[in-house]
Amino acid sequence: MGETDPHIHVEQKVLRAGPEFRNLISSMLGRVTDAPSVVTTGCGLRVPYAMTSHRPESVTCLACREHAHREFLRFADQVERLHPIPGTTIAGADVAEAVERLRDRAKRWSP
Repeated sequence: MGETDPHIHVEQKVLRAGPEFRNLISSMLGRVTDAPSVVTTGCGLRVPYAMTSHRPESVTCLACREHAHREFLRFADQVERLHPIPGTTIAGADVAEAVERLRDRAKRWSP
């Protein structure tokens, strides 16, 4: 671990990071999940969880910002490609809105 690393990083699994995801899991399971003490970051380092953020404006590691940018764009493309899924009840407008939000989030991570 880099105790001398002054940067704030983002978790490698950025789409599953942050309080929103933990709240979702907690509401599904009826139990509160603990935050990990050490995580792998987008740049490949293992750092204390306290040295990470899910807010783009707080992340100072350039490699982590680039990683998060790519991940959000990749997920937006994946959501866009998967629609329409036969038998789904999700409207095309809802998918387009979700894709737009994901791409906007990716822009926020852009270095």
